[in-house]
Amino acid sequence: MRDLSILQNVERRENTLLRNVYLYLFAGLALTAIVSFALSQSVTLMRAVVLNPISMLIVVIAQFAAVFFISARVESMKSSTAVMAFFLYSILTGITFSVLFIAYSPLSMTKAFLSASAVFVGASLYGTFSKKNVRSWSRYLFMGLFGLLIASVINMIFYTSTMDLIISAVGVVLFTGLTAWDTNKIVAMNREFSGYMSQADYTKIGILGALDLYLDFLNIFLYLLRFFGNGNRE
Repeated sequence: MRDLSILQNVERRENTLLRNVYLYLFAGLALTAIVSFALSQSVTLMRAVVLNPISMLIVVIAQFAAVFFISARVESMKSSTAVMAFFLYSILTGITFSVLFIAYSPLSMTKAFLSASAVFVGASLYGTFSKKNVRSWSRYLFMGLFGLLIASVINMIFYTSTMDLIISAVGVVLFTGLTAWDTNKIVAMNREFSGYMSQADYTKIGILGALDLYLDFLNIFLYLLRFFGNGNRE
């Protein structure tokens, strides 16, 4: 049980809450990386799971279901259930990401990961400490995401390498902004509870914040990987 003095103090609670968010985030990313790398090393499992259309469809549907479950029902579910759902999503993402170890070279993956880490840390720190009204960015960020989605669909039909680079650049910028926005949202949610937050709410906000930042990081990584993607596509 967490010290009640922390749960009753907004500033102390903010520091420990953010620390927990990053711990959950790191654990989720580590789990994704371990699962994806381990799976990519087994030809049998790759054929049975990743290269099997039916199996992959089930995994993708389960991914969407896990995100929806956490986002829509986090307030009503047990905190332990929220934690398990987050790690389940991390495992499912690891399965889908296993193809990256085949499609891209280790050097490309390393460059993308290190670059994404630097961008993510900078944006998250900005979202935590900036005095500007980061919350006001929401309309522009979500309009940008909608435009990015449309552009991506069009480029899938009428593919050009130039448009792909533009989409990748815009994607990095948008999800960098979303990282700052989501980090600032965690800070704002903590302050909304004012003088008291229950242990269950403390855990649930940590998981929800970790999920948002997890998705932000992965998208930054994927868009940067397209820049460094001179790998061994087969």
